[in-house]
Amino acid sequence: MGERTDPMAIGEISLVVLAAGRARRFGGIKPLAPVGPEGEAVIDLGASDAYAAGFSKIVVVVNPETGPVIEEHIRASWPSGAPVEFVVQAEPRGTVDAVNAARGAVDTSRPFSVVNADDLYGAAALRTAHDALAADLGNVLVGFELQHAISGSDPVTRGVCDVVDGTLHAISERRNVVRHGNRFVADDGLEPAELSGSTIVSMNLWGFEAQLWDVFDWVMDRTSDASVDNEVLLPELVGRIIRGELADDFPALAPFHVPTTSAACIGVTHPDDLALVQAQVADQIRNGERAATLFSSLPLR
Repeated sequence: MGERTDPMAIGEISLVVLAAGRARRFGGIKPLAPVGPEGEAVIDLGASDAYAAGFSKIVVVVNPETGPVIEEHIRASWPSGAPVEFVVQAEPRGTVDAVNAARGAVDTSRPFSVVNADDLYGAAALRTAHDALAADLGNVLVGFELQHAISGSDPVTRGVCDVVDGTLHAISERRNVVRHGNRFVADDGLEPAELSGSTIVSMNLWGFEAQLWDVFDWVMDRTSDASVDNEVLLPELVGRIIRGELADDFPALAPFHVPTTSAACIGVTHPDDLALVQAQVADQIRNGERAATLFSSLPLR
């Protein structure tokens, strides 16, 4: 696919946006779901937030089937001054492979951030990740409060973070998490069944030191059978890192710091979520939490 980008200045930080998912549950191209007041797509709002947060360049990872549609949308909808590049994940081998596909589009000597294309993290949370990387804090996972990380009433999966002195010690996947008013219940057979609304969870807003490129290569080289049925996933790799399983090959990996945010992470998981997400975005604009005009931080051309 073609490139449309301004050269990234040395020392600036890129954002890798994972838009190569197949969205089987949603039944459409989730990054293009119309959630803004004028029908703007999820990926439009997310990119506007990212530039406002200080990211110098966005690299969008797409798949061969839906990628051309996403690229066409972005070229038509984003201002010409938006630094963006498109890369293709040729096969569905998981999120580690998807990030690794972006290697040639970023400055691999610099830290970088990774997000999902179908979640709206907001400029404040994205700025938390950006500023932590700019301060050379090492690896980062921005933590969200569970009460601000569930949009609808359908069951979702959330990674509950075990954080000690600001450092990630484990991520426990909790399935079938449902909101009942101010209560949050995980119907997955694990304890505790009821989770606090202040529980810190991962929404896959990552920041990685540059050495992680070597780790991604190392893992994928050793997973020859990676496929849609055996995906290599970022949270699982991070779990291996924090358990020390890669210490012999990578003894100098930095720990994962977990700065937390009180911002809401709005995601589109099920088709029924769309109206709710549109309402949440409208509320954010009314409350001044979200800019009414997209890409206002960029020079227009």
